[in-house]
Amino acid sequence: MLSRLLLACAALAAAGAPAFAQPADKPNILLILSDDHSAAHVGCYGNKDIRTPNLDAFAKTATRFERYYVGTPQCVPSRATIMTGRSAIAVQNTRFSAPLAAEYHTFPELLKQRAGYFAGVAGRSFHLDGAATPPETEEVFRRFDLRTFPRRLDFVKTAGAREQILTQFREFLDAVPKGRPFVLQLCFSDPHRPYTPGGVPTPHDPARLTLPPFYPDTQLVRRDYAAYYDEIARFDADVGTVLEELRRRGLDANTLVAVSGDNGAAQFRGKGTLYEFGIHCPLLVRGPGVRAGAVAPQLVSGEDLAPTFLSAAGVDVPREMSGKSVLPLRRGEKHEARKHVFAQRGAHGSGLPTNSAAFDLGRCVVAERYKLIYNALWQIPYWPVDFAGDPMWKELEEQNRAGTLAEPLRKMYFAPTRPMFEVYDLQTDPHELTNLAGRPESAPVERELKAALQEWMILQRDFVPLPVPPGAAAKKKKKD
Repeated sequence: MLSRLLLACAALAAAGAPAFAQPADKPNILLILSDDHSAAHVGCYGNKDIRTPNLDAFAKTATRFERYYVGTPQCVPSRATIMTGRSAIAVQNTRFSAPLAAEYHTFPELLKQRAGYFAGVAGRSFHLDGAATPPETEEVFRRFDLRTFPRRLDFVKTAGAREQILTQFREFLDAVPKGRPFVLQLCFSDPHRPYTPGGVPTPHDPARLTLPPFYPDTQLVRRDYAAYYDEIARFDADVGTVLEELRRRGLDANTLVAVSGDNGAAQFRGKGTLYEFGIHCPLLVRGPGVRAGAVAPQLVSGEDLAPTFLSAAGVDVPREMSGKSVLPLRRGEKHEARKHVFAQRGAHGSGLPTNSAAFDLGRCVVAERYKLIYNALWQIPYWPVDFAGDPMWKELEEQNRAGTLAEPLRKMYFAPTRPMFEVYDLQTDPHELTNLAGRPESAPVERELKAALQEWMILQRDFVPLPVPPGAAAKKKKKD
């Protein structure tokens, strides 16, 4: 049996298929989510400055997905995508504070209904029962009974402090009835802002960090980046605690564990943007049938997690889910790798649309090599999410007013408008510094990506104007 399993894994790897073998029957499923965490900020993804020993050790026993993209660069709609296996547009969850409507089913409740799982969420808010402020919103939620998760799942608790989160995890395990498999989405607060000092015994040294080329190199920026790394290191320690608890209880062998970020870092060109720091997140998966130490280069979407968990439990994936399971299906169907992944940007928070941090409309398509960003509200400038009031940003604003900020950074962060379209060659330009949109030599790639995005937006019934206007075909024909 073991030899056949190993041969199957080798055949799948040789064929370029996902790094999974036949899943065990009804494994436990644990999804651990960090908050605001890009793929670039984990040791096993190539970062030599950050200290993530538990995640790095976990990766050696897991499959590491190199190109995992969340559906949006914001907590609420991203978690809606992860939970439902559909885009945030398709499940009408693009408004940040909106509760997920009862008609849209989540993977934990489907596992509960169709496979007898004990299902729960715990830790930091899972964000899908709405943010009920101001009182007018609270009244609507109450009158129309819009908070549904206590009815969907067996265990629904939230907490902000890390010790409370870990306590809730243990409470959940204690509550699982004997003989039943469980599924839990465990949400951590780190590394979400504000960054709290003293997160780890040995803080990262700001002076020794390698800054990305699109970062201003100031003392305040370095201190902030080091504090972000400290929060990730604290999350790393908590992951170690969770994994040890599974081992102590004898649950690790039959538990499918996935560790991921809900969206990218609240850093420059990160959270709230469709750049790599905003939507490219870590994804590590370990468990029955998963190849240890494997690296999966395929494009994977946040929509793909729900179908993957359902398939691992032998539950049929609902037709309405647009996500693709990254497990070979039990019935032997071949896995069709994605050609594209898509992401969207909408409202952030519940405030008025005073800047592009609070409200923006953007769409994105990522292919094997190239990426296109469509800024529908190109007329408004960049505004950082979650750190516009921080000293480091205030210092940069002052430098910009004084004319002492380097010209590339001034254009990147303080230009009065943005380009409507951005095209990047991620192979030669992974930091997205050179916009190829509008260049004659890049026209075929730009057309291809716009066509793919056009199709996706039509099929998702997107409300944003399409990237290829009606007159574009006629202009192209005349030009040819």
